[in-house]
Amino acid sequence: MSAAAITKEMRDESHGRYVARIAGIDAEGEITFTHRGPNIISADHTGIPEALNGKGVAKALLDFMLNDAREHGFRIIPICPFVRGQYAKHPEWADLFTTKPGENPIIPMKPTSAG
Repeated sequence: MSAAAITKEMRDESHGRYVARIAGIDAEGEITFTHRGPNIISADHTGIPEALNGKGVAKALLDFMLNDAREHGFRIIPICPFVRGQYAKHPEWADLFTTKPGENPIIPMKPTSAG
């Protein structure tokens, strides 16, 4: 497995993504997110192109997001099936999520600015 370089990028005040790139591969993986309220984001979608399949990119992105949540004190609404599935296997992450492992999330209607 090649090491992925992961960054956090904001698209606007409410939407962003964690992006993974591997040197020499012209592709990027991502977990997109939305600020949903004070200290809450939703993990909306994980996208890994074929060129990055099997390289541990999705798990590396999830680990980066979890560390970001720990460091900055926010919680995650697990909308994305990949994130929700991994969380169901790791109940020890419960302090970082708004739901119990395996529970379907309740999604606030309007995103809010990161403020």
